[in-house]
Amino acid sequence: MTSTVPPHTGDTLLLPADTNQALGLARYAIGFLHRPQPIASATLDLLERFHLDSVGCGISALAAATNAPTVLRREALGMAPAAGSPGAVCFGSARRCLTERAVAANASAVREWDSNGTNFGHDAVRGRTAGEFGHNDFYPVAIAAATEAGLDGDATLRVMLLIDEIRGRLAEVFALRRYAIDHVHHGTVACAAAFTAALGGTAEQVESAIGMAVAHYVPFRAIRAGHQLSDSKGASAALAAEAAVMCGRRALAGFIGPRDVFRNPLAIYRLNEPCRDDRSPFDLELGLGGDAFAIHAMHFKLGLYEHQSAGALQSLVDLFAREPALATAIPGIRRIVVRIYEPAYSIIADPAKRTPQTRQSADHSLPFILARTLQKAAARGGLEPPGWPELMLLPDDYSDAAIRDPAIAALIERIVIEHGGAAYDSLYPDGIPTSVVIEHETLGRLDGGLVRHPLGHARSDTAGTAAVVDLKFDRLVAGAVDSADAIRRRVRLAGKTSAEVAEMYAFSIHGCDPG
Repeated sequence: MTSTVPPHTGDTLLLPADTNQALGLARYAIGFLHRPQPIASATLDLLERFHLDSVGCGISALAAATNAPTVLRREALGMAPAAGSPGAVCFGSARRCLTERAVAANASAVREWDSNGTNFGHDAVRGRTAGEFGHNDFYPVAIAAATEAGLDGDATLRVMLLIDEIRGRLAEVFALRRYAIDHVHHGTVACAAAFTAALGGTAEQVESAIGMAVAHYVPFRAIRAGHQLSDSKGASAALAAEAAVMCGRRALAGFIGPRDVFRNPLAIYRLNEPCRDDRSPFDLELGLGGDAFAIHAMHFKLGLYEHQSAGALQSLVDLFAREPALATAIPGIRRIVVRIYEPAYSIIADPAKRTPQTRQSADHSLPFILARTLQKAAARGGLEPPGWPELMLLPDDYSDAAIRDPAIAALIERIVIEHGGAAYDSLYPDGIPTSVVIEHETLGRLDGGLVRHPLGHARSDTAGTAAVVDLKFDRLVAGAVDSADAIRRRVRLAGKTSAEVAEMYAFSIHGCDPG
């Protein structure tokens, strides 16, 4: 498919490597929120869709009583707002809570399924292609900041876009994973800047908040090590967001953090990528208006799966469309060969992921994801060839029963995953290069071809992606709220009053403690 990414028209701001970029980020954040340039309607519409998608994920995770969101929400509901603060609400409750705890609870719910938006830190036009991961996990920080500052919906959208822009641009220039640092740290920096600026902080206070975030709150990828993943992986963004709010709060109260932290020789940037004393390792370019924003290179997930697996899923969808008989002949599959790129090969094809024991491991297991998708196709019988809507992976697909299903284990035995080598690696992170070949006892050799931009990718069909994302929202919230459309209207930010924004997440979720 051809690219649908806009040409990024609009002004940008360059923060050169030989300047104090922390102070530059602070001034940028203040100007972006309080002296704004016009933002293109396409950018705002995309932002609203990413936010709605995150809300659907959060509702579903809480309705299913998933562990980390439930624990953090219970903790937040037990903590009153700080003196002089209006506090913030948790999903599913009107009770005002300590802001940073509500942020942690809400971000944890949004992130729990690992099904909300994602980015790969890639801007080929500007030549910034570090390729760090990131996710649209941090909108609860913007809602909390708006609640404390009395911002209306349009101003809140700016805070959300600011968070996505800072973390998205940092992901393009500094790959945290190379140094075993978790990608959510870019979100910590972005949230510290946005929260402090939204609450009226000076440039020096915003810089202090950023400095504290970098100096004191760096999460390592230890949370992702080992054969089976835990709550720490899913809640990493939540704890990063909580830390960012605390940094902002302390900076606003007068605490002074380290200055000029991007050029600090002992901070994570120059420590890991040494350079001259008057420089950081990168220039940083940020959007000011129009559609010159990193969000246009961010992707949607069309269900519950690690986004690196989207190319393989698209290849299956294409194969079912090309060979309709395949869906009713899954038992005849002899072998499935998947070729994929790094870092996907290391992340979702890790041999330990062939026998996942937890949902967090299963949704990062390419063999499990493919096997479950094939099983769903077979269950449809002789209906029309299944596409993304029919094969959408949902929470039930990662139940304990599904994870332990011997039929899935038997399918996994037939799946071989290979590293595609330099030919595949060179196509990432611009795309998600994956190929799937099925060897079938009666249908012969079925080749799905090379997939680069699966549906949901920023370079895929925009209208097709939007339709499946809307369907995904309906399915995630079904049974958890009285009306999916009512929630859609409620959480659309454009035109909302400050009072409506403050209570935006205070709708009822069935089976969830109202506090």
